[in-house]
Amino acid sequence: MTRLTKTAQSSSPPRIRDAEATKLRILEAAKKEFAQNGLEGARVDAIALEAQANKRMIYHYFESKENLFKVIIEQAYLDIRSEEALLNLEKLSPKEAITEFVKFTWNYYLKNPEFITLVNNENLNKARHIKNSSVLREVSKNFVARIQAILDKGEQDGTFRSGLDAVQVNITIASIGYYYLTNSHTGSVIFNRDFLSKTALQERLTFNIDTILRLILL
Repeated sequence: MTRLTKTAQSSSPPRIRDAEATKLRILEAAKKEFAQNGLEGARVDAIALEAQANKRMIYHYFESKENLFKVIIEQAYLDIRSEEALLNLEKLSPKEAITEFVKFTWNYYLKNPEFITLVNNENLNKARHIKNSSVLREVSKNFVARIQAILDKGEQDGTFRSGLDAVQVNITIASIGYYYLTNSHTGSVIFNRDFLSKTALQERLTFNIDTILRLILL
C-alpha cells in the first residue's frame, strides 16, 4: 500500500502540470477565436482544434462557451492593468508619468490587437460578462486611484491644471489611440495615407502625447 501511495503521489504533479498546460492552451486558442469571430461567431470545435484539446475538456474546465468568453474578457482587462502596474509611474515626475502612460497605452494596443476586438465584442454584449466581476472592479479602482494621484501631484507642483479627473483623462488617452487603430483601414483609404506604416504610427504617437499634455498642462 505504501508503495502504491508513493507511486500515486509521484505521478500527481505531472497530471497537474498537464491540466494547467491544457487550460493555458485553451485560453490562448479561445482568445484568438473570440478576437477573430466574436462570441456569436466563435466555434468551440475551432478552439479545441487550435488548443490540441477536445470539446469535453473545454466544457469540463469552463462549463460553456459563454463562460469561457467571460474568462477571456476578464483576463484581457487584468493583463493590461498588470502591465500598467509594472511601469512604476509613481517614481516619475507627473509630466513624465503621463507621457509614459500614453506611450504604454498606444504600444499595448499595437502589440495586443486582440484586446481591442475583444473589448468591442463585449460592448456589443452590453458588458454583461464583466458587470458583476468584483475582481475587475477592484483592479479598476486601484488603477484610477494611481492615475488620480499622479494628476493631483502634478496639480500640487504646478505642472497640471486643477480639477483633472483620472477617468476622463484615461478615456481620452485610450480613445485617441483606440479610434485611430480601429479605423486604420478605412482611414487609409479616405485620407490616402497608410495609417499603419512605421512612420505614420510614430507620428500618431507623437501627436497623442502632444494632445494629452496640451490638455492637462497648466
